[in-house]
Amino acid sequence: MNETDTTLNVLRIVRGTSVDGPGLRTSVYLAGCTHHCPGCHNPQSWDFGGGTPMTIDEIVADVAADEEDITLTGGDPLQQPEALLPLVKELKQRLHSNIWCYTGYSWSQLVADSRLRPILDYLDVVVDGEFVQAKRDTGLRFRGSSNQRLIDVHRSLAGGTPIEWTD
Repeated sequence: MNETDTTLNVLRIVRGTSVDGPGLRTSVYLAGCTHHCPGCHNPQSWDFGGGTPMTIDEIVADVAADEEDITLTGGDPLQQPEALLPLVKELKQRLHSNIWCYTGYSWSQLVADSRLRPILDYLDVVVDGEFVQAKRDTGLRFRGSSNQRLIDVHRSLAGGTPIEWTD
């Protein structure tokens, strides 16, 4: 079995969305999250067994038809790093997509974790941090609470400190 035979449970794929990053994007909602943030807008995504199992090849073929940039969300996609790494590699290598990823982990957790850090090489923007209901702000772009950041991954890795993404 090769890496692209790896499966992830996909809750849904939303095409042409403009709420999960700039422009029209295809958002892939992956099952599973242990953060269980109070006030989460998507608690049905917490179950790792939810959704439909799809191989990496199936996911890539499905989103390729849209020719849009991609957002990985859920759930927390980074809670399945062994399967997510080959997915982001394939998305970047085959589609050359701009890839955003939502996660409840902080930037410092991502760069310090040997299982998560390699994934960053294939992402363009990470929306980091758990949703905090007391910091909910509906006026923020592409995030739900003011503690969450839109991090420009490549600039942050090069600079050694988190640098926020700007249009």
